Amino acid sequence: MVAAEVGARTKLEIENLTLSYGGKTALRDVSFKVRENEIFGIIGPANSGKTSFLRALNRMNELVTGMGVEGRVLFDGEDVNTFENVFALRRRIGVVFPLPVGLPLSVYDNVALSPRLTGINKKADLDEIVERCLTRAALWDEVKDRLDALGSLLSGGQQQRLTIARALSQDPELLLLDEFSIAVDPVTTMRIEDVLKELRSEMTIVMVTNLVQQARRLAERTAFFLNGELVEVGETEEFFTGTVQDVRTREYVEGKFG
Repeated sequence: MVAAEVGARTKLEIENLTLSYGGKTALRDVSFKVRENEIFGIIGPANSGKTSFLRALNRMNELVTGMGVEGRVLFDGEDVNTFENVFALRRRIGVVFPLPVGLPLSVYDNVALSPRLTGINKKADLDEIVERCLTRAALWDEVKDRLDALGSLLSGGQQQRLTIARALSQDPELLLLDEFSIAVDPVTTMRIEDVLKELRSEMTIVMVTNLVQQARRLAERTAFFLNGELVEVGETEEFFTGTVQDVRTREYVEGKFG
């Protein structure tokens, strides 16, 4: 794992973020920064506020009835709530969900949809984008001879990599991953992890994972959420060498609860 450059530019800044559902607090007064071109991990047991946190980063909270947001999320120094065009914001901040969300389209059209929506219609241009994104998602060699087949006919692991390719077709600056390997076999998980290590040079990645060893393999720094609270943020390796500040972090990483 390559450490993020010391003094690297801040890509994402969270200021006093509080999230709630129907008045019940899901995440309370969270503040930290994510550097440009780092993989940033978020760990913690269920119901700690991890997925709610991701939803607030590109205003997916607006799609959830009753979800309230206080505080600020600054993306490249700009409050995400000041973006007049939320779709333009979401093109810059891609998302991969825990389970593959395949569109009822061919493999090709799953990846070409977003570029088409931005006005790219020349077949040669679309062909290049589709091949590039499928290659980056470690899927091209497996599907290049059946691009016209429905994406939903792929295996689960292939569908998850197709979801990643679709997110990459937007050329995002920030990629959000919500437990991407929860429904994927170990071999495919490792293939996707290799892809993420390569993508780090091109974008910033925020990764929620329920696998602490996955955070150790991928993330330069990690945040530990517990019961709607940010317990601490630190260099990931420190979480596993006993140098963390909070005993709850050590006990979670050691598997004593969660």
